[in-house]
Amino acid sequence: MAIPKAELHLHIEGTLEPELAFALARRNGVELPFADAEELRRAYAFGDLQSFLDLYYALMAVLRTEEDFEELAEAYLARAAAQGVRHAEIFFDPQAHTARGIPLPVVVDGLGRALDRAEHRHGISTRLIMCFLRDESAESALETFEAARPWFGGRITGVGLDSAEVGHPPAKFREVYRRAAEAGLHRVAHAGEEGPASYITEALDVLGVERIDHGLRCLEDPALVERLVRERIPLTLCPLSNVRLRCVDTLADHPLPAILAAGLLATVNSDDPAYFGGYVGDTFDALAEALGLDEDTLRLLAANSFRASFLPEERRAALLAEVAAYEFGTA
Repeated sequence: MAIPKAELHLHIEGTLEPELAFALARRNGVELPFADAEELRRAYAFGDLQSFLDLYYALMAVLRTEEDFEELAEAYLARAAAQGVRHAEIFFDPQAHTARGIPLPVVVDGLGRALDRAEHRHGISTRLIMCFLRDESAESALETFEAARPWFGGRITGVGLDSAEVGHPPAKFREVYRRAAEAGLHRVAHAGEEGPASYITEALDVLGVERIDHGLRCLEDPALVERLVRERIPLTLCPLSNVRLRCVDTLADHPLPAILAAGLLATVNSDDPAYFGGYVGDTFDALAEALGLDEDTLRLLAANSFRASFLPEERRAALLAEVAAYEFGTA
């Protein structure tokens, strides 16, 4: 679906399609434990978040050079533009790369090559959000934060928190988020996907986040729902991911209708689209079919994506006008 939209929950490493993984492996002399791209694609059957993460991190071995990261981002931007994305706030995982010997400038500058020309080439404005791996130490997060300071306010405009959620509460990262606030960076965090609703509250109160990534389990706490509605805290939902990682059984069971009915500022995103079966336009299409969403609801979700973004107000208003003028069935 090509309705104008923003993507606010997208891990750039999760856009590594099997064909590109094999191309980069050949270029960099990396041997993958799969015969071909189709065998790799068949491995994308996950029992839970950890089974996905194991493959996700293993495949990063093919990303070695600035050119690799540039090619990865360029491939995502081309797909996103074709599906109506006009703005993307993109996550990346620096610790997953520096831990295997890839210097941080290689990652940031490689991605930056593609992002710098995204608006001219694809009509997509971009932001880059540096995520900390919550199953790594708080000290590692602080070291990564300090190493990234040269890019603050330029390439990097925000921080996030991702990877294995259970057993790694948001408060573990109190200090690095305090420093991020002092540096003027935006703050978001994954919470309430596999972890409990209390992690959402903790992310708000301890980390001072402006947006909750996933947040699916907020419905378990009515008082939390009231707060999220009152404070207009956005949720960046990822329905295809929720199904693939067994958070919900089928797309038809997804709580999106209940979330919208509660008045929550919900957005729809693709998370790790190469692994979960579709990009954000595909997600809109799948939701429309599985949940019977009407045009007004689809328009609301697209508008919410801009309302929840970190765009300047003038740019946001212009994009909201594009959503309002969009005619379904014409693109």
